[in-house]
Amino acid sequence: MPILEKGNKKLLNAWAFYDWANSVYPLVISSAVFPIFYKNLFPEGQEYLHVFGTEIKDSALISFVTAFAFLVVAFISPLLSGIADYVGNKKTFMRFFCYLGAFSCMGLYFFSLENIYVGLLFYFLGLIGFWGSLVFYNSYLPDIAYPEQQDKISAKGYSLGYIGSVILLIINLAMIMKPELFGITGTSGEASMKAMKYSFIMVGIWWIGFSQYSYYFLPKGNDKNEKITKAILFNGFTELKKVWKLLNTNIPLKRYLNSFFVYSMAVQTVMLVATYFGSEEILWTDKEESTIGLIICILLIQIVAVLGAFLTSRASAKFGNIKVLIIINSFWVLLCLFAYFITLPIHFYIMASLVGLVMGGIQSLSRSTYSKLLPETGDTASFFSFYDVSEKIGIVIGMCVYGVIDQITGSPRFAIVFLALFFIIGVFLLTRVPKITWNSKK
Repeated sequence: MPILEKGNKKLLNAWAFYDWANSVYPLVISSAVFPIFYKNLFPEGQEYLHVFGTEIKDSALISFVTAFAFLVVAFISPLLSGIADYVGNKKTFMRFFCYLGAFSCMGLYFFSLENIYVGLLFYFLGLIGFWGSLVFYNSYLPDIAYPEQQDKISAKGYSLGYIGSVILLIINLAMIMKPELFGITGTSGEASMKAMKYSFIMVGIWWIGFSQYSYYFLPKGNDKNEKITKAILFNGFTELKKVWKLLNTNIPLKRYLNSFFVYSMAVQTVMLVATYFGSEEILWTDKEESTIGLIICILLIQIVAVLGAFLTSRASAKFGNIKVLIIINSFWVLLCLFAYFITLPIHFYIMASLVGLVMGGIQSLSRSTYSKLLPETGDTASFFSFYDVSEKIGIVIGMCVYGVIDQITGSPRFAIVFLALFFIIGVFLLTRVPKITWNSKK
């Protein structure tokens, strides 16, 4: 195994390439193919399942499992961050969570209504594996890159992840649309379902296979080689507590974080449930049209999101971050209200385009705004750990709210409309951020 110096181009590229390896999980599993596969498991007219001792609606069930998974992630992330900062076997931890996530993706091949508990367990562990590996992946950045290199190589990783995940999704889409070309037999519906199951295996193989390049060049970890003591284990929580106390002395940052916490739970929830909503509420002519249409919508969102992030960046440079965030959140309110009335595929395509336009923008601008409002400190990692944990707890609340309303009313339309309330509150809280910071160019 070669030992490359910090800042080495080959080392930086190897780190960024892990994005190519793991980004197939959030696109293929979380957003595109698995949600469609899950909905297609249920016979026509059946939306409820007897599980965990009660009758739960299909989309509400997956919402609750997702919320629980993110709750676990929100708790273990600070633990893992503390470990990552001190121990010298960072790569071992990263590889463990990578393999946990990848093999869990492969396990989704066995997902069925008859094996619902096993299937949900694989879904749950896949999410844990993905986010757990990211903790150690992100913590490598200051180890392998100098400060002036970090922005560029981080952006390169994002780009590689986008390209790689879209390539695999297009391959999977071709398998699902034309299974006979890939030797997948059965009736049209059966062959498409088989193709989806094969795509889960492909995600796992892709993730493990391409990550080997990163593991080959990435160092074992730092040179501290300290044993994991109680203090080290809970160091992440200690850092979060410090940030919480510092927020009381930084009113602009505190008020911005309050607004971010509220509107982010709505944004992330919409992103996670969009495909389930589309498969359930849109009047597709048949399951084949539904499958193809939904995957095309996911690709459309991915492509338009890149444009949205660029336009938002230009707008924020001209008008200021907070003003643009207020406008984007207001637009999200209209989208949630519009979602209540959409029924036709063309409506969903238009909605997907509009969501993509503001999805990429609100995510990129939210993080950069947070970065601009940070105090002068050398410990930005703790502040961003606090940011990430806040975002994950927001997802837990958002998914639970969505699942409860969906379960009670029997329709996700009411849940989506309710999410508009979070955006309205977010706009109000953004207006309370001191105006002196609205045009900060820090």
